[in-house]
Order: sequence, then C-alpha cells, then structure tokens
Amino acid sequence: MKKIAVLFLCGCLLITAAHAQNDAAPSFIKDSLDNYVNRALSEWKIPGVAVCVVKDGKIAVMKSYGVKEMGTNDKVDENTLFMIGSNTKAFTGTALAILDAERKLSLDDKVQKWLPDFRMYDPWVAKETSIRDLLCHRLGFETFQGDFMYFDSDLTTEEVRDKMSKLKPMYSFRSKWGYTNSAFMTAGEIIPKVTGQNWADFITGRIFKPLGMNNSLALSGDIKNANNICAAHTVVMGELRKIPYGNIDNLAAAGSISSSVNDMSKWVLMQLNGGKLGDKQIVPASALGQTKLPHSILGNGGHMFNKAHFALYGLGWFLEEYAGRKIVAHTGGVNGFVTSVCLIPEENLGIIVLTNTDANGFYEALRNEIQDAYLGLPYRNYSNVYLGFQQADEKEKAKQYKEIRDSIAMGPKPALPLTAYAGEYMHEVYGKMSIEVENGKLIMRFEHHKGRYGTMEPLGGNRFFCTYSDPLFGMKKLEFTVEGEKIRSLTVRVADFVEFTPYEFIKMK
Repeated sequence: MKKIAVLFLCGCLLITAAHAQNDAAPSFIKDSLDNYVNRALSEWKIPGVAVCVVKDGKIAVMKSYGVKEMGTNDKVDENTLFMIGSNTKAFTGTALAILDAERKLSLDDKVQKWLPDFRMYDPWVAKETSIRDLLCHRLGFETFQGDFMYFDSDLTTEEVRDKMSKLKPMYSFRSKWGYTNSAFMTAGEIIPKVTGQNWADFITGRIFKPLGMNNSLALSGDIKNANNICAAHTVVMGELRKIPYGNIDNLAAAGSISSSVNDMSKWVLMQLNGGKLGDKQIVPASALGQTKLPHSILGNGGHMFNKAHFALYGLGWFLEEYAGRKIVAHTGGVNGFVTSVCLIPEENLGIIVLTNTDANGFYEALRNEIQDAYLGLPYRNYSNVYLGFQQADEKEKAKQYKEIRDSIAMGPKPALPLTAYAGEYMHEVYGKMSIEVENGKLIMRFEHHKGRYGTMEPLGGNRFFCTYSDPLFGMKKLEFTVEGEKIRSLTVRVADFVEFTPYEFIKMK
C-alpha cells in the first residue's frame, strides 16, 4: 500500500508540475495568440505564418496559420519551408566560428591568407581585412551598397567578388557599420579553402544534419525540388501578388537558406544550450560565444515604449540591451519573405516568426509581443501600431502616386525627343544598360537582370517616372543629366529594400 501511495503522490506531483508549467505561459500565449495572428493575416495581407517559442529547453509553442500560396487551401504546417533571408548570416558566422574553435583558422586571420585574390577598392584595406571584418559589416560600405548589382542577378559568385572589389566604399575602413551582403558571401568562400567543402555542404553537414534540420535547404536553387514550401508573395498598391523566388545563390552565405519552424526550433534550442541539442554537443560553446560578442557599434538603440540601450552587431547577430536583458536577434528579408529569430539567453527564451510576404511588419510585431509577454511587460498591440505606421506610409505613397499619374496624364513634354534618351549606357562597375523607345515610352533594360525592365514615362524636362517590372525594385523618379543638347547620363535608383545608393549610367552612344 505504501508503494502505491508513493506512486500516486508522485503522479499527482507530476500532474501539478505540468499544470504549473502550462500556467507559467503568459496569458497572451494561452489566450490571445491565435486571434492575434489570424487577425493579422487579413489586416497585413499575409497568406501564411509560422511561429515557435522555445522556453527552458522545450518547445512552448509551435503553430502555423494560413496557407502556403494565396488562392489555395494548402495549409502551412510546422515543416513548411520559408526562405529565411539574412537569418542565414548567423549560420555563416557560426560555421566560421566552429573552424576557429577547431583551430583550422583564426577569425583574426587576414582574408588574403585564405583568398589571395581578395581585393577591395583600396589595396591597403584588402590587405588588412580580417575574417571578423567580413562578418560584422565594418568594411566601410553603406548599408546594402552594391546589392542592386548582385541581388537576383545573373552574376556568378566570382563576378560578384570582382565587382565588389571595384566598388568604392562610401566610408573609411572600420569607421562605420554598413550592412554588407557581399562581405558574408566572401566569408562563405573561405570555408572551402579550409575544409575542401563548399559553404552549402559544410552548413548541411556540420549544422543541419547533426541538429536534425532535415527539411532545410542551403541554396535557393534547391527550392524547385522541395514539396512543402511556401510561395513568395508581395503587396503592390494594396494588392497581394505571388512573385518568383529570389535567385540569390551568388550571395548564398548571406541569405539563401530555406527552413521551417520545426527545423529552426532545433537551431534555437542549440543556441540557448551552449551548443548542445539534448546531451549532444553540436557546436563548441566557445564558437557560439564568438558570434555573440559585440564587434560593431550601430548606435544608442532605444524602444518606442520600453527601456532599451545600445545597438551592436556580433558575427551574424544583432545585439542590444532591452528591459535589462541581452537580446540576440536577426531578421531576414528576401523576395517574398520576411522572418525573425530572437534569443534572450537570460530567460532561456527563443522566438521564431516566419511569413510569406516581404511587405509586412507583422513578423517583428509578433516577435515583440511574445518577447514582452514573457518579460512581464505591458501588452502593446505592436501589430496595430506598426500597421498604423504602414497604412499612413501607404496613404502618403498613394497620394504621391496619384499626383504623378495626374501629371503624366497631362502629357508633359520631355526636354528632348524620346529618341535622344535612347541608346547604350555604362556604369563603371555594374556594366551595361540600354534604353529603347517602345510604344511612346522609354524602356530601360539591364545587362545582369535579364527579363526585367523599367518603363519610364515623362514628367517634364529630363525627369521620368520609372515603374520596374519586378515589384522588388519599386517605382522611382529618375533624372537624366544633359550637357548642351546631349544626354550625358541617367542616375538610376531602386527601392530602398534593395539598395539606397544611386548608380550613374553614362551614355555611350
């Protein structure tokens, strides 16, 4: 009887503990999460969302909402793949930190030790650049500088490296943080020099497989063979559209991974457990420590509601102080997807949010809502706040667009005949661009973005309104430079999501 009583007592204690653990979940998670996400699917025009919360070494939440592709009933599940964009960078930083921990290289090695052909605009900078410099965005480039050339283009990795070497950074070496995708690509190119395996094979063999991330894909080119994967979507002038997947394997180490919340939960569990999944050491704890060590200063940081200080960058992770805790996080944006991964080591908490449009702020709103809930901070309804910001921005853009369309409808004459603007143009780094007159409009085509074009309509003088055929590149006012009665150049801009900096194409003939 005593044995039975003891077993009964143990059973009661286990049941009580299980209820206590469940009760420990914040009320937002228990009572509001489903309604919060389902409402957002409609308000933000998001076909599908997947979310996971890891707490105290266990999966606290793993849920999926909506569909993989607009207009279908094909539901997202925990194994559905999303492109995770720049959340790839933490994998690349970790891969190189593993090799550092194994003494196969040093993160302080000069890049030219492993890539003797590595070049920068300034030869001295090329000589002094270390692997750490590549992984913490301190080469001197402006954020996204060069990405229009590289992103979703027909350039090979070798050609991207060549063009990167010819691009003049806007700032001096190590003087300013500037987000540089091509630097992470370069870091990925060091891996085969050390291991004999390319970046994708190393990531798969040393991280994916040991963690059991069996559905994850290292390269965007592998998507065509995947069955359970979301379609890519965007929103253009309030209309949800399906778009092609990004072709970004020339920048693979910066952003080409596709994964699911199930697979990413294992990555996060390992990150929060000193490199272990269960009792198995997957990544040396010292390697993870290197990636989370501050290397670059972004600024003071801050938060619209709560206390936060400092904005820093490690090796593939953003770092900040928020409500007295260290936050280790990153976001990812690529054609048709935006995603978020957040670690709060002191709370043993990890948050993963994956979405299949590139035109929403909900992926960060949900992460912030979950984060605040677990930290005991007040509910803010970030989704509503961010949606208000976006709607105000869209309203202003719609007003500007109407004004532009009204101006075009009045038939403003360009300063010169359209044929004067047509011809062959050259950018010293990008290469060729051509402009032709087609059906009374100027059509601009780029050498390395085949199949895409910009349609330019006169705004008067030498100004034109350009609508790119690919929504990723947006709509921009462009202006030609004229010397005498001849066209000298066209300054090309694309959407800030791709690149902030302009490209001056010189007219050759």
